[in-house]
Amino acid sequence: MTQFNETELTEAVVRSFDSTPNPRAKFLLQELVKSLHDYVSKTGLTFEEWEYAIEFLTRTGQKCTDTRQEFILLSDVLGVSMLVDAVNHRDREGATETTVLGPFYVGEHKVTAHGTDISPNNQTGERMFVRSRVTDLKGKPLANVPVDVWHADDDGFYDSQKANYDEVGASARARFITDDDGRFFFRTILPCSYPIPTDGPVGEMIVQTRRHPMRPAHVHFLVNAKGYEPLITHVFMDGDKYLDSDVVFGVKDDLVAKVEPRNDPTMPDGTKANGQWHLMSYEFHLKPGGGMAPKPLGVKAGEPA
Repeated sequence: MTQFNETELTEAVVRSFDSTPNPRAKFLLQELVKSLHDYVSKTGLTFEEWEYAIEFLTRTGQKCTDTRQEFILLSDVLGVSMLVDAVNHRDREGATETTVLGPFYVGEHKVTAHGTDISPNNQTGERMFVRSRVTDLKGKPLANVPVDVWHADDDGFYDSQKANYDEVGASARARFITDDDGRFFFRTILPCSYPIPTDGPVGEMIVQTRRHPMRPAHVHFLVNAKGYEPLITHVFMDGDKYLDSDVVFGVKDDLVAKVEPRNDPTMPDGTKANGQWHLMSYEFHLKPGGGMAPKPLGVKAGEPA
């Protein structure tokens, strides 16, 4: 008879999943049990620590809403999101590097005309013109590709973090469709480095462990071309002081772009410039393949994203 003690308990729990019909689910559950039990044994976990962990995870779930995913944030700051991304994108073959989706891919990304100012109500941010191109690995332009973009404002907040989001709607986010030459372009503001939300259990952990909560300035892009792997990535601002210490470990050298300050009287699309503005240029290279792009938070199954 099996003795459910420290010596025999783990194997008994592992065996309890032996009849799992799905072999992948069986493997994942059994390996999870081994890892969790090993952690408890190695650390000599106390009842008080175990109860604190349960309470922490409970509060993490309670903080989640249709437009806020505290568990994604927890995964991000523990480096799990980037590790999952890394093991699923080991061979890029010259394709643009990937990084975390983040917890602010929310709401509807409306198809928007090229050249649109996606931050029209932000009058305090420095203006920026973004011009980009989407190609395959050989440089062939990819037309009619939807590209979702989103970023924080010059105060470091995403639209969905603001109290009036439900009334005002989306800001600094949009969907563009590449033209025949694979290009898209838009106007916005220059993003700044910003802290992750610290008003929940994840932020509490960051503060208590004396880690800084900052992310370097960046713009999110999700490029979803038929016949190619969906590309989830950021483009970071060169020179940001947090590039080497991103709280979610999301920076890669190839994703850092030089953003040039410009004083030209007009932007590349002929729009009149009122004073200095900034130019970001970046080209995305897609890898052949497939896969499902994630839906934004707040979009229900079956609804267009």
